[in-house]
Amino acid sequence: MGFEHHRWSRRTSLAAAALLVFANVAAAQEADLARAWDGRPDLNGIWQAIGTAHWDIQDHAAAAGLPEMGAIGAIPPGQGVVEGNEIPYQDWALEQKQRNFENRFTEDPEIKCYMPGVPRATYLPYPFQIIQGDDTILIVYGFAETSRTIHMNKENPEPAPIDSWMGRSHGRWDGDTLVVDVAGFNGQSWFDRAGNFASNTLRVEERYTPLGPNAMMYEATIEDPNVFTRPWTMRMPLYRRLEENVQILEFKCVEFSEELIYGHLRREPAD
Repeated sequence: MGFEHHRWSRRTSLAAAALLVFANVAAAQEADLARAWDGRPDLNGIWQAIGTAHWDIQDHAAAAGLPEMGAIGAIPPGQGVVEGNEIPYQDWALEQKQRNFENRFTEDPEIKCYMPGVPRATYLPYPFQIIQGDDTILIVYGFAETSRTIHMNKENPEPAPIDSWMGRSHGRWDGDTLVVDVAGFNGQSWFDRAGNFASNTLRVEERYTPLGPNAMMYEATIEDPNVFTRPWTMRMPLYRRLEENVQILEFKCVEFSEELIYGHLRREPAD
C-alpha cells in the first residue's frame, strides 16, 4: 500500500506541476497580448498561414501535376486542417468535387485570378493585413487585389445587398476571440486546389483567437445545407510576419489569366 500510495502521490504531483506550467504559459501569453484602446486584442499587422491547405484542406499525399511542369507543378504532401479529416458531402456533391479536381487546371477560380472567397483567402500562400478600427475591421489580401470589411457595429446583421466572391462579414467579440459571421456568397469559390467547394447558401463562422503576441488560432465552421450533411470545421494557426518593413504586395494576376480565359476568343487571321 505504501508503494502504491507513493506512486499515486507522485503522479498527482506531476499532474499538478503540469497544470501549473500550462497555467503559467497561458498567463504569460495573456500578459504578452497587445491591447487596443478599448482593451480588446490588437490584431493589427500582417499575418500568414503556413502549410499546404491551399493545395488540399484534407490529408493528402504527394501527387503529380502537369507533366511539363515537373516537380514545381507537383502537389506536396500535407496534413489536413479539417477536424476529423472528413468533409460531409452529400452524394452528388462528392461527385462534383471529384469532377472539380479532374478539371482543376481550367476550372479552379484561383487559376483564373478570381477573388478567393472565405475562408480560402486566409490560407493562400500569401500574407494578408488586418487593419483594426472602431466600427470596422479591414482585411487586405495581396492576391487579386482582394479586400473585405468586417462590420463590428451592426447589432442586427444586414443581409448582403448582392452575392459576391467574399460575401458580407459581421463581427463581434467573444472574450479575446474575434468572431466573424460571413454570408452572401456567389457560390463560385472553391476551398482549395483539390476541388472542395460550396454553394451560394454557404455560411462561415470564423474565429480568430490570439495565442500570444505573434500567433493566433484560426477556425472556420462551414455550413451549407445544399452541399453538406452537417456543419464542419477547419482549424490552423496564423503567424505574424516579423520582417522589418514587411508589407502587402499586390498580386495583379488578371493579365496572367487572359490567355486561359479569353484565348478562345482571339480572332484568327483571314485566309
